[in-house]
Amino acid sequence: MPEHRLKPLAPLGQATPQSVTIGPVTIAENTGVALASLATRRGRGPDVDRAAATLTLTLPAPGHASENAMWLAPDQWMIEAPYATREDIVAYLKPAFGDAASITEQTDAWVRFDLSGPDLPAMLEILCNLDTRAMRPGHATRTVIEHLGCYVTCTAAGFTILGPRSSAKALHHALITAAKSVY
Repeated sequence: MPEHRLKPLAPLGQATPQSVTIGPVTIAENTGVALASLATRRGRGPDVDRAAATLTLTLPAPGHASENAMWLAPDQWMIEAPYATREDIVAYLKPAFGDAASITEQTDAWVRFDLSGPDLPAMLEILCNLDTRAMRPGHATRTVIEHLGCYVTCTAAGFTILGPRSSAKALHHALITAAKSVY
């Protein structure tokens, strides 16, 4: 029987996450985060709130993100945790939430780019119709970048963009092109 030697690849297809600096801006592929979607089942909101509290998980209000979750829709969040300690994030969440929520592994469905540098809104306003100049750390929303449904979160360090992993290279190219046009 043949021996398989599979090696994990980052969304951009390399063995390690890629980082590009253009002028003062850095666009860094981040593979260090495990993701899971959490959706409250009908009538189970109080149970979900209690379960989140036991895990010290902050489920943010609409248009916001916390250090470990981002609001997606009414009673729905994207939960994140360090990949090194929570690779199987669903196995970590499921015992606390039980049947009060539907939890789905999302880590390999998304690419995450962390943007840092001065005046990132100048770059982002080329890519999407968000008023990123009005966004403050903890604000998060969904938008379209290069015809791709993406989530944009303002952080203390800059911005984080989650996009479909299947289009990671196209999204990365769009970010680089926008950065080059501004810086």
